[in-house]
Amino acid sequence: MLMFHHLSANRFRIPAALRKAATFAVLVVTALASHAAPQSPAPQPIPSALASSQLPVSPASDEDLSALSLIARPLTAIEPFLVQRDDNPSFIREFFRMDWRSGDPIDVYVIRPAHASRPPVTIFLYGFPSDTDRFRNDDFCKLVTSRGYAAVGFVSALTGPRFHGRGLDEWFVSDLPEALVTSVHDVQMLLNYVDSRKDLDATRVGMLGQGSGGTIAVLAASVDPRLKRIDLMDPWGDWPHWLADSRLILDEERPRLTSNPFVQSVALLDPVNYLPKLDPAAVHLQDVLYDQDTPVAAKKKIEAAMPHGATVVTYATPEEFQAVASNGNRLLEWLQPGTDLMTPKSALENLPGTNNAATSPIN
Repeated sequence: MLMFHHLSANRFRIPAALRKAATFAVLVVTALASHAAPQSPAPQPIPSALASSQLPVSPASDEDLSALSLIARPLTAIEPFLVQRDDNPSFIREFFRMDWRSGDPIDVYVIRPAHASRPPVTIFLYGFPSDTDRFRNDDFCKLVTSRGYAAVGFVSALTGPRFHGRGLDEWFVSDLPEALVTSVHDVQMLLNYVDSRKDLDATRVGMLGQGSGGTIAVLAASVDPRLKRIDLMDPWGDWPHWLADSRLILDEERPRLTSNPFVQSVALLDPVNYLPKLDPAAVHLQDVLYDQDTPVAAKKKIEAAMPHGATVVTYATPEEFQAVASNGNRLLEWLQPGTDLMTPKSALENLPGTNNAATSPIN
């Protein structure tokens, strides 16, 4: 069983009914591994050798949180620290500690098919609240590499092990502008890392984003043409409706999070503003209609914002979703077509005379 070990660290006042294993994020993870043997091996433990004294010092960061793109002010990464490597008959899993921001080391998992040469890559980003346990689960790793793709997995800012040094009243949504922008920057830094590896095909990179991870995928694709496909599972967005009605927000917090200053602070980070500009052939939406983290009004707004011609798949009931999710890796069929079919085409709709990757001001 995959569990979120860092829920209490993320937010001490999480409503029990909202953060249990019945959330969509857990459902997705369970479903992706449900074809495996019932007695699945436990996630591999993080080695005790991962001591702070052995890790490189975090770089100083002069990060521009007013822009989604890193082109104008790039971050500098230090050499990734290989914590652990696991060689499995069907896949190779590497666990790295990466660092390009002071005080915010990131655990990144690179999982490759054992016998593939320069496979295309899928970046996996599950939404808040989330953790990295799934990437240490052997059945999950077998599944996400079974189509000949490599997988790169991490968690977003202010999530799981990346939540530290904050007040008890802070969490992902209370600091939503920072959480989204820094995570979009992280995706670009991971694309840089993929590009640096000769054993991965950096010309064919897609991304699966669930929940807040779907929001981050849209924003990242809007500024980085290296993302060729994005598959969105129940993304957050349409902030006025989402903040007003999402069940993730406590009643006592809602007045501040629906105040005009806060809504304005995230207005230019709304995926509904970016989705219409993306290539319809490179964007796919899987909408779980019964999931209540994203309100119905927001779901409709996000669907309406999808570029004309893009595919939208809806699941009205848990049974409909499980019928797809429990059948091997059908959830990944669109994102991971045959490795010879994923052509190096950007998710961006590069209009003549524009440079979408270079311009995305927030303020």
